[in-house]
Amino acid sequence: MNATLYLISTLFNLYLMVVLLRVWLQWARADFYNPFSQFVVKATHPVLSPLRRVIPSLGSLDLAGVVLAYLVALAKWLVLMAIKGAAFDPMTFYLAAISVVKEAGMLLFWVLIIRAIMSWISQGQNPIEFLFHQITEPVLAPIRRVIPVMGGLDLSVMVLLIGMNFINLFLGDLLPLWRII
Repeated sequence: MNATLYLISTLFNLYLMVVLLRVWLQWARADFYNPFSQFVVKATHPVLSPLRRVIPSLGSLDLAGVVLAYLVALAKWLVLMAIKGAAFDPMTFYLAAISVVKEAGMLLFWVLIIRAIMSWISQGQNPIEFLFHQITEPVLAPIRRVIPVMGGLDLSVMVLLIGMNFINLFLGDLLPLWRII
């Protein structure tokens, strides 16, 4: 039973990350002709296209993508509850919203880690590295304005990761549900 729950949760979380990445790509105005971007677009387009007819964008924020992310998280919790045989709980709507925020944080964390590792290994010729640079730059640029690059060492990624960890621990103290998601 635990293996089934793990597999279903992982599959929903992976698709949720792809949907969030689609929202993030559009928000950061990243290159949609990048091969990795094309994968994200093709994976989300069949579901996102009908939603876009009903839900307009808000500036550079794709509200249809945000709604889709919420619906994927809600479906995850509903499926997990159905498998466990649990009764419907209105708290599920709250859990879905928190799941979206938590997965967005996890996505940012992993993109930053992969970007940092690729900067050591790659010579800047990798299309994924270029894309990760495009989508993380709007988040890292304000930190660099406060803490500039020192001697070729960019501390903005480390500062952001420490800040994200602090927020995660702080929310864990405030919201006991945060730990189980």
